[in-house]
Amino acid sequence: MLRLLYWLMLAYLAWAVYKFIVGLGRKRQTPKPPQRLSGTMVKDEACNTYIPKEEAIREIIEGKEYFFCSKDCRRKFLDQIKK
Repeated sequence: MLRLLYWLMLAYLAWAVYKFIVGLGRKRQTPKPPQRLSGTMVKDEACNTYIPKEEAIREIIEGKEYFFCSKDCRRKFLDQIKK
């Protein structure tokens, strides 16, 4: 029984060393720089909230640009102007 535990521990140790060596050979991923926001806030026409322009959903209707915080707000606004 002790021999079995010995061999199991030896096999686990060999596996751990192998994983460590393989991990050293991998290229390290460089973290992406955070997205810079312009600081421009736009108003959602459906729910009257302000959101960063870069994150807004944009819709152009009859030459006028509208911004929305979500697809649901965009859909509500489009349903409202169709009536």
